[in-house]
Amino acid sequence: MKYIISTLGCKVNQYETQAMEEILKLRGHSAVEDSGADVIIVNTCAVTAESGRKCRQTIRAMQEKNPGAMLAVCGCYAQVAPDVMEELGADVLYGSGDRLRFVDDIEKAYLEKQPIRNIDEPFGREEFEELPAGSYSGRTRAMIKVQDGCTNFCTYCIIPFARGALRSLPVENAVSQAKGLREEGYKELVITGIEIASYGYDLKEDVKLDDLIAAIAESVPEMRLRLGSLEPTVITEEFCKRISAYPNICRHFHLSLQSGCDRTLKAMNRKYDTAAFYHVVELLRHYFPGCGLTADLIVGFPDETEEDFQKTLDFLRKCSFSQVHIFPYSRRKGTVADTMDHQITNGEKKRRAHLAKEVTDGTRRDFLQGCIGETLPVLFETTDGKIWQGHSDTYLNVLVEGENLRGFVRNVKIKEVKGENLVGVML
Repeated sequence: MKYIISTLGCKVNQYETQAMEEILKLRGHSAVEDSGADVIIVNTCAVTAESGRKCRQTIRAMQEKNPGAMLAVCGCYAQVAPDVMEELGADVLYGSGDRLRFVDDIEKAYLEKQPIRNIDEPFGREEFEELPAGSYSGRTRAMIKVQDGCTNFCTYCIIPFARGALRSLPVENAVSQAKGLREEGYKELVITGIEIASYGYDLKEDVKLDDLIAAIAESVPEMRLRLGSLEPTVITEEFCKRISAYPNICRHFHLSLQSGCDRTLKAMNRKYDTAAFYHVVELLRHYFPGCGLTADLIVGFPDETEEDFQKTLDFLRKCSFSQVHIFPYSRRKGTVADTMDHQITNGEKKRRAHLAKEVTDGTRRDFLQGCIGETLPVLFETTDGKIWQGHSDTYLNVLVEGENLRGFVRNVKIKEVKGENLVGVML
């Protein structure tokens, strides 16, 4: 069976796709790049209405290039909009769970030429599905999924209804996966999940995220350990003090901010205010000097006034992030925010996104310029034959001249900033 696979959305989706690919390859199936597939597999995303549009667009484009191919669809968008997937001709239709059975049913449907639909109730899921850990071939960085589900119920977000209740990978299983990836030669491990700040709340053992991080950091001290997106509520002084004791923890933290205005944060049902968030920023910079802080931001949330937005811009300047991912608010059917009054026009959301980008582009430039003269540990990944590219522990792109650096971590003295890149020399 020849298949072509496409992934939309977050790192969890990327992780689950690489796991499915590993299973397919072990069973003797082969991937094709663009056309000639017997089966089209799409792992969908539902985080915004735009994500749903991209899913539909991707499926149609793949069907055009692979006429007659069987269509197998899974993921969050398939979970919340299965009828849309059926209209697109899905032969195998799953939601956001049970990836192993999804692969089984792809094979079954391909052989028997019969459609299969398996959309479950996500809040009925109780067990964490452990999948093969790893990454796409040729990469030096691996992912390990340690958590699934979310119960924050932010008013703009559909994901709790797509992913269901909290489920966590036991610590000993995570440690075993980390050791296996070390033996395979990976040099960096990314801990990911739908909402990893809630790790452990469903387990019988009294373990939390910092317990997991400490256990993995101790078990693979030669691997760099990078954390996925964090809710600021998990970051306390005790948390910072504990994990900063491990030198293999990367000095990069991606925080879910969403707004720099307390009134908007409350309307979003976020569990903190700007004062609490800024305290987190100060803690991280104290315990991880020179760390890279990145964040997610939503602009144009319903009833966000111009005054509210200006408060957000001021807060962005105050935090001085190394990078911010900016999203114009996207209405999502099934969420509380979709029913709110005073929806912002698309034109106004676009204007606010542009202004926020101007501010965060400036803070990013300041952060990059501040790296000149610093020495950063860099994990090298790719080359054009002369220049090698890699990521610092602060998650900045670094370029150097050299030979045979793939998979090595080297200290680099930063000499200049070139566009979005740092340029340096190896010490």
